[in-house]
Amino acid sequence: MIILCPIDFSAATEALVTYSAALAAGTGAELRLLHVLEPGPAAPTAPFNDLELARQMAQQREAALTSGAQVTTAIVYGEAAHEIVEEARRHPADVIVIGAHGQTGLTRFLMGSTAESVVRTAPCVTLLVKPGCPKAYRQSA
Repeated sequence: MIILCPIDFSAATEALVTYSAALAAGTGAELRLLHVLEPGPAAPTAPFNDLELARQMAQQREAALTSGAQVTTAIVYGEAAHEIVEEARRHPADVIVIGAHGQTGLTRFLMGSTAESVVRTAPCVTLLVKPGCPKAYRQSA
């Protein structure tokens, strides 16, 4: 079983990785952390160079490993929603666990919603995780 967890290094990433790692450890699944480098101006939360990107990916991998999950990482380039769905096809994911940033109204209309697009086009089950305190997620025994 493979759980695909796209991460963007936003404030919600810690909770998303914690939840995904607990789910992977509890089910014996492989957790695949994915970061998509998008063309155009970088998001404010995006790493500013390759070394910083590698450091942040390693930090998220280490955090997930503490749960006992088997963890792999990948970095791809392209449009986020499309690349997440393609990664789920390339490495057949059973579940995509993706953060829901809660954009509504005008922001969502102007910027679109990566999570919404992934839910509509994913080849597998998609679980949306709201931002929150990672300590609130139940850990497996």
